[in-house]
Amino acid sequence: MKAKLISILCLLVGSSFTCFGQSNELNIYSARHYPSDTALYQQFTQSTGIKINRVDADDAGIIARLKAEGTSSPADIILLVDAARLWRGEIEGLFQPIKSKPLNDAIPEQFRANANSAGLTPWFGFSTRARVIVYNKVSVKPQDVDTYEELADPKNKGKLCIRSGSHPYNLSLFGAVMEHLGEKQTEQWLQGMVSNMARSPKGGDTDQIKGVASGECGIAVTNSYYLARLMRSTKPEDKVVVEKVGVVFPNQSSWGTHVNIAGGAVAKHAPNTANAVKFLEYLASPSAQNHFADGNNEWPAARGVHINNPALQAMTSGQFKSETVHVSVVGRNQVKVQQLLDRVGFK
Repeated sequence: MKAKLISILCLLVGSSFTCFGQSNELNIYSARHYPSDTALYQQFTQSTGIKINRVDADDAGIIARLKAEGTSSPADIILLVDAARLWRGEIEGLFQPIKSKPLNDAIPEQFRANANSAGLTPWFGFSTRARVIVYNKVSVKPQDVDTYEELADPKNKGKLCIRSGSHPYNLSLFGAVMEHLGEKQTEQWLQGMVSNMARSPKGGDTDQIKGVASGECGIAVTNSYYLARLMRSTKPEDKVVVEKVGVVFPNQSSWGTHVNIAGGAVAKHAPNTANAVKFLEYLASPSAQNHFADGNNEWPAARGVHINNPALQAMTSGQFKSETVHVSVVGRNQVKVQQLLDRVGFK
C-alpha cells in the first residue's frame, strides 16, 4: 500500500510539481546548492539510466522535513554539508544503515559513521573542506595566526572577522577545539575571539575574505573552498582580493587543521534503496571524487584520488595535516559549545 501511495506522490517545489517514488528513479534531499553538482547528477543518470528528482534545502530544513514526513517520506538519499548534522540525523534515526564493500574500501573511517553492531554504516563523507585562516598580507604576519588559539590572542585585538558563531561550520570547529582544549579553556578562547573582533559577526565566508582584503579585518576564518573559488575566478575584483590575502592551515605543529565534510546517507524509509546505495557508491568513485575537487574546490574523501585543482594545490602543495577527531565527538560537543557562545556573547 505504501509503495502505491509513494508512486503517485507529488510535491510542490517552487512553482512546479516534482513527483517521487516512480520506477528506476532516485529521490534526493540535498543541502548541496552548488551549480557544479548538476553535472554530477547527469553523469550518474547517463551511466545508470536512473532519473534523479531533487529537492534543495539547508541541513536543518532537511532534517526537519524528514521528521515531519515520517514513514511517508519519498526521500531515498540525504546529502548534508556538515558533519555534525550528519551525526544528528544518525542519532535521530533518520538514516538507513547499509553495508557496502566499495564504500568501506574507498572512504576512510574518520570520514564515515561508526558501523553498528550488525556491521552497517549510517552515513559516509564524500568530500572535505578545511577551516582555514586568511590574513591581510600588509598588516598581519602569518606566524601570528598559525594556530586557532591565536585567534583569541590579544596581539590580534580588533582584527578578527568571522561569520555567526552558531553557523554549523563554526559550531563544528568549536566542537573540535573543545575536544582538544577542554570546556574551561574553550570558553576562554571564545571570549578572547569576541574581544578581538573587528566587527560583529555577519555574512558568509566570502564576506570575511573580502573584509580582510579591504583592510576592515586583519584576519578571518573561512572554509577553504570559498578561497579556492576566488583564486580560480577570472573577475578582476576577485583577483585583487586574492592578491591581498594569505592563507594559513592552522595547527600544523599540533593537532592539525579542522576538516569538515559533506556526506550522504540512505533515508530510513527510502522507497528505492538499491538505487540509493548505487548512488552513494558512485559518489565514492574516482570520477565523482574528481568532480568534487575540480567542480567545487573540495578535497576528495576517498583514498588515493589525485587532485588536479590548481587552487587546492597552490594552497598547500596539495597536502596538509588534518585533525583526526571523530565527527561523533564534534557533534556531542556542540550542545555545550552553544551554551558557551551564549555565555560569552558570541553572536
